[in-house]
Amino acid sequence: MIKKIFYFNLICFAIVFFYGLDSFADTKPAPPSLLESIRFSKPVFFCGINVPVDQQDIKEKLEKEVLLSLWNRPQVILWIKRASKYFPHMGKIINQAGLPDDLKYIAIVESGLRANVSSHRGAVGYWQFLRSTGKMYGLKINHTIDERRNLFKSTESACKYLAELNRQFNDWYLAVAAYNMGARELKRQIKIQAGADFYSLYLSKETQRYIFKIIAAKYIMENQRKFGFIFSKEDYYPVFEFDKINIDSSHQLPISLVAQAAGVSFRTIKEFNPELRGYFLSQGKNTIIVPKGLIHQFEARFNDYYDKWQGSDNGKIHRVRSGENLAWIAKKYNVRLSSLIKWNNLSHKSVIHPGDKLTIRGD
Repeated sequence: MIKKIFYFNLICFAIVFFYGLDSFADTKPAPPSLLESIRFSKPVFFCGINVPVDQQDIKEKLEKEVLLSLWNRPQVILWIKRASKYFPHMGKIINQAGLPDDLKYIAIVESGLRANVSSHRGAVGYWQFLRSTGKMYGLKINHTIDERRNLFKSTESACKYLAELNRQFNDWYLAVAAYNMGARELKRQIKIQAGADFYSLYLSKETQRYIFKIIAAKYIMENQRKFGFIFSKEDYYPVFEFDKINIDSSHQLPISLVAQAAGVSFRTIKEFNPELRGYFLSQGKNTIIVPKGLIHQFEARFNDYYDKWQGSDNGKIHRVRSGENLAWIAKKYNVRLSSLIKWNNLSHKSVIHPGDKLTIRGD
């Protein structure tokens, strides 16, 4: 028995000696207990305004959102990783607009910093714009492009919208609440309740939770180590880097042609430009982004690929006349309706008008 203990201790000593203590035991600090996580020992701020956690009902609401966020630790890890990739760009745009930096945490709660998220209400993109609101604040949304999925343009539009809401309510808590529930409904509630303090208003549970979710996300992400999220430099996603390319064409261009000229895959162009819908760039001026360092390669190769494409069978052009529809045109040229839709970057719901030009190719 004594010999067994001796050999066990000898083996342990050898492991520590050759590989260090980290191989023998995990020396990283364990995540704090849940109770410790919701002890707000320091003031909590959002948009430079103190969150009154000394008030019991407010403390309870914030505790709930912090605990629910921490319960899904993989999600928080992805928040932090994506933030290292996209927040530098978002923060710059928000700063240039003269708005509080904390507003970037709205995008965490809205989309988890994912471009292609959509809600059952039809909200899309990083900032979850509805189609009507997105168009109101300058975003292009049609069958070829949806700029709600564009990191830069959607953030610029979100800044315009939030700045307008803050002008209306003169309070960032109310502005963010209005972003969630709509300015008209918030004004109605303020009038009915004869009060304009967010923490005193009786609003829908969704909107009340919305504000506290944002504050909780900010609180956790700004205090990562406190909550046991110990990242090394290699753990963070690198900052999103790219080159911009301007393309002006008199007709639609296949995205695959752009990808070939850049020396990347079709998938890469779509992932770098999630706002692009379908398989073609629309006629006219387009700005797309490609992986950093490829712009010179693109400029040198694009003209060659473009000339080859123009010399290939690009089909004939059909000018739409009154009374025609897509099914009738497909039948006229003996092609599949699905092919006609794909060639022209349309959808089954697309409406065509007299004078529109459609490309017809061999099926």
